[in-house]
Amino acid sequence: MKIKSVNLETICGITSKLPENTLPEIAFAGKSNVGKSSLINALMNRKSYARTSSQPGKTQTINFYNINEELYFVDLPGYGYAKVSAEIKAKWGKMIERYLHKSSQLRLVFLLIDIRHEPSENDCIMYNWIVENGFHPVIVATKLDKINRSQVAKHMKVIKTKLEVIPGTPMIPFSAVSKQGRDEIWNLIEELIQPMD
Repeated sequence: MKIKSVNLETICGITSKLPENTLPEIAFAGKSNVGKSSLINALMNRKSYARTSSQPGKTQTINFYNINEELYFVDLPGYGYAKVSAEIKAKWGKMIERYLHKSSQLRLVFLLIDIRHEPSENDCIMYNWIVENGFHPVIVATKLDKINRSQVAKHMKVIKTKLEVIPGTPMIPFSAVSKQGRDEIWNLIEELIQPMD
């Protein structure tokens, strides 16, 4: 998809009402610092539109980016960040859950996992939660440039096994540095937002 316009249209805090969008929504979930903003920026062809931060827990809201007036990218708050109080964590969880339940336009959820590490307990909970809400999350294994090429298959297998990924689920290794995986992710998105005949 050629990106003509990007607009951060809605920011929802813990108590905000979710927008009633009429365009398809593509959501991005992942723990703090997994590279969500970097992935979103890479997909949007923008250097730093979604704020990236080396400080985990930066995204504390649900951010809706309007792409080309054709679809929304929905950036969900990062989970599992240790320095945040249990109360705030619980509220973020509620926020994400509410979004998964309530959005009538949500077409696809990308779950981002750091390829270097075995998925955490939070990753497993999130994966199961998305599945229980009726979605089939696509796994994006981020930070691909941080491991040797020869290690990729092994690391992907660890993610697949630990999350107990449903057979047939797309799993895409991605690097924000080299942009490897970007086209595959866009292909999946474009397939899903084709108007139904």
